[in-house]
Amino acid sequence: MLQACLNGSRDVDEHPAVPVTASACAEDARAAVEAGAQDLHVHPRTDDGRDSLAPADVARWVEAVREAVDVPVGVTTGAWAWTGGGTPIRAVGAWTTLPDHASVNWHERGATDLATALHERGVAVNAGLWTEDAAQAWLDSSWPERTALVLLELADAPDQEETAERLLELVRPTGLPVLLHGEGRSTWPVLELAVAHGVSTRIGLEDVVEGPDGEAVDDNAALVRIAVGRGARRV
Repeated sequence: MLQACLNGSRDVDEHPAVPVTASACAEDARAAVEAGAQDLHVHPRTDDGRDSLAPADVARWVEAVREAVDVPVGVTTGAWAWTGGGTPIRAVGAWTTLPDHASVNWHERGATDLATALHERGVAVNAGLWTEDAAQAWLDSSWPERTALVLLELADAPDQEETAERLLELVRPTGLPVLLHGEGRSTWPVLELAVAHGVSTRIGLEDVVEGPDGEAVDDNAALVRIAVGRGARRV
């Protein structure tokens, strides 16, 4: 499966094609799916452009994207995305429109409680594992049997392939679907590693703003086309 990660926390000063409104994200989603993306990961935002888990923002973004495409739509639950009062768990409990899946970063405080809140609402949990310690904590918990997808995320640094191999070795015995991706400098090497291992991966302006040889790219759809050309999508 090839997922498109359309915006992350980036702004247009990092790339002019980053979608920062729900309507722009919907149009971008359509183009990315036409280019070959089979799944979407988005960061809903407030009207002034901040990442948000607030029910109104999640509803606006997820509904806009679903009107444009017919593929699964997931959202972040990263700690940085919560800027309102209360807690992210309370926000999830108040969501009026549910995404198909949501990523939960296992190294963040309260990850298991947040995952439980999502699971109880019928939102598939993608376990975001950034480190071997996080992967081991997830493995030692009761969550492998309730996790829909293992999301292995490699740092913005060169030579991340060895770390990726170790993470894969830890989680693949569970038999769960794995999505392996990098960010920044590790994006393209890790994408090629995912292809070599036959696991899912993702691409988009959240992770990288240039092609594998440092070339400029127009938008998310262009990144998806490059990834498809490198074998990241299998039908």
